[in-house]
Formats: sequence, C-alpha cells, structure tokens
Amino acid sequence: MKWMAAVWLSVFATALAQGPYDILLQGGHVIDPKNGRNGVMDVAIAGGKIARVAASIPASQAKKVVAAKGLYVVPGLVDIHVHVYAGTGMTGAYSGDHSVYPDGHTFRAGVTTVVDAGSSGWRNFTDFKNRVIERSKTRVLSMLNIVGHGMGGGSIEQNADDMDPQATAATAKRFPEIVVGVKSAHYTGPEWVSVERAVEAGTLANIPVMVDFGTFRPERPFQQLVLEKLRPGDMYTHMYLGRVPMLDDGGKLMPYLAEARKRGVKFDVGHGGGSFVWRQAARTLPQGWIPDSISTDLHITSMNAGMKDMATTMSKILILGVSLADVIKMSTWNPAQQMKRPDLGHLTEEAVADVAVLRLRKGDFGYLDVRNALHKGNQKLECELTIRGGQVVYDLNGLAGQDWQKLGTRY
Repeated sequence: MKWMAAVWLSVFATALAQGPYDILLQGGHVIDPKNGRNGVMDVAIAGGKIARVAASIPASQAKKVVAAKGLYVVPGLVDIHVHVYAGTGMTGAYSGDHSVYPDGHTFRAGVTTVVDAGSSGWRNFTDFKNRVIERSKTRVLSMLNIVGHGMGGGSIEQNADDMDPQATAATAKRFPEIVVGVKSAHYTGPEWVSVERAVEAGTLANIPVMVDFGTFRPERPFQQLVLEKLRPGDMYTHMYLGRVPMLDDGGKLMPYLAEARKRGVKFDVGHGGGSFVWRQAARTLPQGWIPDSISTDLHITSMNAGMKDMATTMSKILILGVSLADVIKMSTWNPAQQMKRPDLGHLTEEAVADVAVLRLRKGDFGYLDVRNALHKGNQKLECELTIRGGQVVYDLNGLAGQDWQKLGTRY
C-alpha cells in the first residue's frame, strides 16, 4: 500500500507544481476597456473562465503557457451585425444562401460572439436556433426581424401585414438568453411602418432596435429617424453608407448627427457589401464622427469583397486615426453593452474566458471600400490566437502548440 500512496503523492505534487491554471497568456499587452487595463500583463484561465489578470504570474502555476510578448491580449471580439442563417436552401435571401455558417469566419478573426441582425423573424427563429445557433461553437445571438418571415428577400421583406410587434416581442421574451434586439431592414415604402413596429416590439420586450434604413425616401427623412423615431440605446447600422446625409456644402459634419448621439442613439459601422465608403468615413471620422460599435455585416458577398473580416474592418477604423484602445472598445465592451449583455466583452475575473490575441503589423497595406476605392494604411490587425470558453479554437502560428519532436514517437 505504501507504493500506492507514493504514486498518489507524486501525482498530487505534479498537479500542484503545474498550479491552478489551464492556460497562461504571458507577457502580452492587455487591453480590457471595461476594467481600464492597458498595459503588459499576464492572463490566467481556469475552468473556462478568466482566473486572474496581473503582472508576472508564475509559469509554474499553469498547465500550458502561451508566450504573448509583442502581441495584444483583448476580450473575444463581439461582432454585432452578421448574417449566419445558412442552410435553408432559400436563394437570394439572408435567411438562406446569402448567409454563412459562423465558425468558418469568426475565430480566425478573433471573434467569439456574433449577433445575427434580422436574418430570421419570429416565424422562423426556432429553425434558425436549431439549424445554426445550437450547432455553432461561436456564440450566436440574434436580433429578430420585425418581418415574421425574416430576410427572405423581395416582397417578403415589404409585407407590412407580417410586421407583428406582439409576436416578435413574445418570441424575444421566450428566448431572452439569445434574442438581444429587433431589426428593421430593407424597407422600400414611404411609410414608417417597419421602424415604428420594430420600436414597438423593442419596447414590449425591453430590448434595443437596430435599423438598416433600406430605401432613403423624402417622405421619411433620415434625420427624423435618428432625431425622433429611435429611442436612446437604439442603433443605426451602416453609419458610413454613401446615402446618409453627413456633410454640408462646405464639407463640415452636419450638426444633427451629434444631436442624435447626444440623445442616446448608437451608430454602428455595419460594413457589409455596400455600406462603407471612404468618401464618408475618411472625411467624417477626423471630425469626430467615430463609431459606437464596429461590425462587419458578414455575408457571402461582403467577406469576399472590401470587408473581408472583423480584423480588417477594425483596421480601417484604426488607420483613420482612432486609437487601438478605442478600436478594441468598439469591438468588445461597447457592443456588449449595446445589446445588454454585460457578461461579455471583458476580461474580468470569473467572466467567461473568451480571448483574442492580436498582432498589430506595421507596413504598407491597402484597404478597399464597397466600391473598390483604395485607402492606403501602415497598420493592420491580425488574429494570432482565439480562445472560446477557455479552449483554444484558432492558432495561426502555433502559439499554444508543442514542438512535435518533444512529444515522443507515438504522440
């Protein structure tokens, strides 16, 4: 029996030597806007949660040590506008072939949480939940389209009779852990019906509304949308869209935009395949028209055009003069707050261990907008490592790997 005791003592001593942490990200520059962290620190992870953030955590206390010197360690990125209702077989629709499965596009860009922005409505949300949300490693949340059939394209999205605030709110209340907002999108008519019913649903469910304004018409001016129709906390996406009236004849930022922001309306990038042009972004951002949240509007077209991914979209805001700390805030803590999910977007101890490790490259880079106009930049963000719930899910250069020659002949 003595030999058994000796074995158990040896096992216990080995575990004790490794310490309480599963992963230790060591020597990286931590940017954690919620907690005001911006400097070189170590981040320890245990049991799928952030265990400790501090200077000089001993490597002996971790089972796996990842050298992050020269890299930025930030909360897992939160992309508040994507389209991931894939697999339905619907052609020409974001509730179908225009959407992409999330896991193939998120982790490689440092994204751990996405919000599907209105691809499904209350009628098909359960199918979306079963088909995509429950099968994804990425955390997928949803804004319900005010149209019950969601983004089915064409006449489906113009059907005011299918815009049901009560049914939308009831579905949101049934799935509060997933549904974080209501979406009004692509409406072409002269009436305010899409926006007004989305706001009604949002009020009933106590969740925010995001608006893609669709066709801009004189009967419903954009200024009225952000100054009167949207509530504090509601979001306008596609803030650098070419049709948004932003500059006066002298090239100055129009004052109504600041008034809208002062009353609490949030403005989201929502890059997409047609909603980000340099002639808007590069002329207004230096005048202080910066995003509240950075998002991709990921779909089958945007990912292969100027948008590409979340890291590229963030890089575009970075090269226009926004600090890296603010770009990270716009991609983590800000969107988490906008969708009333304060459990996400930060590295607080005991928070879920969603982490992105980013490299800030310096060099000569080119960035395209949605019309293939070029803007040169000397900075580019690139994701090196993504951790979702304490597990490494993407590792570009093997930071968390082990040298194969040290693993034995039968590893």
